[in-house]
Amino acid sequence: MVDSLCDWARGREAAVACFYFDFAAQKEHSLTNVLGSLLKQIVGGLENIPAKIAQAFREEGKGIGGRKLGLGEILEMLQDISASRWTFICIDALDECLDEYRGKLLDSLKQILHKSPTTRIFLAGRLHILDEVEKHLDGRVAAVSVTPTKDDIIQFLRARLGEDTTPGAMDKSLEEDIIKIIPETVSEM
Repeated sequence: MVDSLCDWARGREAAVACFYFDFAAQKEHSLTNVLGSLLKQIVGGLENIPAKIAQAFREEGKGIGGRKLGLGEILEMLQDISASRWTFICIDALDECLDEYRGKLLDSLKQILHKSPTTRIFLAGRLHILDEVEKHLDGRVAAVSVTPTKDDIIQFLRARLGEDTTPGAMDKSLEEDIIKIIPETVSEM
């Protein structure tokens, strides 16, 4: 999806930014880091950085060791930039965002949507967070459930097993067991 959006945005007044919540790095995903990453991607794709943003970065850089922008400043900049062009924000594995940040992140995205009618936000995550997403985004949500088929899982497993860097460590019998057992286990979830 992100590749398709980037292809569409090329040559247009449009921006695409994405963020992946990695389970192994949850503590590093503060709200400021997430929104700052999105801002950096959007600004990085601009031909000319708006004067207000350039000035804010210059001012913060004058502090001892260069201060980071605050959450309010980042959010305001995201609102300003996304209000002036089509903006697509994609966030994957939202369910891996720590609970203490997720509600605040969704509220921040709601603020961006409120000021930026040409912004679209795509969120991916497990189904158990859907109610929270709907609550924070006031029903501005269209949910699509995507479930892999058994064939999808088998195809994925075969591709991963084909990338094995120690091919002698597994015999054909073990590979066949993996291809048989894992898809059955996943489809039962």
